[in-house]
Amino acid sequence: MNRQKLRIGIIGAGENTRRRHIPGFRALEGVELAGVVNRTADSTRRAAQEFGVAKTYDDWQELIADDQIDAVVIGTWPYLHAPATLAALAAGKHVLTEARMAASVAEARAMLRASRERPELVAMIVPSPFGLLADRFVRRLLAEDYIGQLREFVVLGTDDALLDAGAPLHWRQVRRYSGVNVLQLGILHETLIRWVNDPIRVLAQTQTFVRERLDPQTRESAPVERPDSVHVLTRLADGAQGLYHMSGVTRFGPGCQIHLYGTEGVLKYCLKPQERLLGGRRGDEQLRPLEVPQYERGGWRVEAEFVGAIRGQEGVRFTDFETGVRYMEFTEAVATSAAEGRAVELPLSG
Repeated sequence: MNRQKLRIGIIGAGENTRRRHIPGFRALEGVELAGVVNRTADSTRRAAQEFGVAKTYDDWQELIADDQIDAVVIGTWPYLHAPATLAALAAGKHVLTEARMAASVAEARAMLRASRERPELVAMIVPSPFGLLADRFVRRLLAEDYIGQLREFVVLGTDDALLDAGAPLHWRQVRRYSGVNVLQLGILHETLIRWVNDPIRVLAQTQTFVRERLDPQTRESAPVERPDSVHVLTRLADGAQGLYHMSGVTRFGPGCQIHLYGTEGVLKYCLKPQERLLGGRRGDEQLRPLEVPQYERGGWRVEAEFVGAIRGQEGVRFTDFETGVRYMEFTEAVATSAAEGRAVELPLSG
């Protein structure tokens, strides 16, 4: 693979694929976007024309069966991630699947098992883009006991995207498309567990304030099946406690942030709308901005990492299937806790 062109097929040229993956792959030497298929024939044709992809297909199974495709990028909604991944790995093709990993823990575990059966193939998930800039710096600060022993943490993911009751139904609010995934819960939890151990217990409540919306496909009113607001309490094995606030109905909310509170200090990572890292230690009068050293600054290099892993030049750092199963277990535990009104222990059995 080091000496030959890598031919990539795209299943679902959605927003993230168009904005990030296609330009990312185009910038790499020896990589060809060899085929594309979307949900409809018209959208497939338009994507092929827009990005200069020579080959199109009638369905995603046909793309996977093509011997001229070496690796598959799955840019669809979560409902198709597991079927397409399992088929691609069985066909001997490397896989990069869009986040969230799958629609359920059962699907995620099946994907992990399939990847372990084909260790010669690269199986990678598009990572959370949050925190990539300062990831190495945060890891070093924690290793150097900047905050001391972690006692509490807060994860915030708020916006007002769902506040307008007249806005149409989004696919993320449809269970068959999104599965157990909700709001920015999974993507922010994935960011958190780069720095903090997995929780052993969750207790959640959810609320859906707008219960019906106009389905843009049928032009009829349809139920909203995913919540507008999620609150979660968590606990780690060492006794540290966490609080999550996810909302699509918070006007002028705090955006996306992760706070780590310890015995000696605090790290406050503001992720969105503006990325900045603040810190403070015992004896400081207030938080101060922490400048990420140039040699520790990270960023988006998902496409380069995927291709580098295929060529044996590097491993998958962001994000492997094992990590995907971990955040899917957390997401499903939150959904179960909210639905059944009880705490759920982690890791999930089964």
